[in-house]
Amino acid sequence: MTDKRYQFRVEVQAVYLPEQSKPDDAQYAFAYTVRIANTGNVAAQLISRHWIIRDETDRVIEVKGLGVVGQQPLLEPGARFEYTSGSQIATPTGTMRGSYFFVAEDGHRFEVPIEEFALCMPRTLH
Repeated sequence: MTDKRYQFRVEVQAVYLPEQSKPDDAQYAFAYTVRIANTGNVAAQLISRHWIIRDETDRVIEVKGLGVVGQQPLLEPGARFEYTSGSQIATPTGTMRGSYFFVAEDGHRFEVPIEEFALCMPRTLH
């Protein structure tokens, strides 16, 4: 059972960036906007991120690092944080998933999963 004090909602929307992509060189660029909401009742700080990026050939890239876009936001209960970042893969379609690591103001440490989402160049899915 999940402790309701430490709950976050994560929503992600990805878009293809044709102006930054080079299909002839197997470079497909995507931007993704992440919305994080503290739906629990304890403030917590986002400390680090872990992304698993997979292209359609099953090539996997793992990205780990502190914070997001150079920040480690502290989210009070009911607060939201939004940011946009980017990723590049070698195929027209792929997926991303991952997790955020948080430390609550009471010292509790926990991870928040980021559900898998698609990276997809338009008109490539049938």
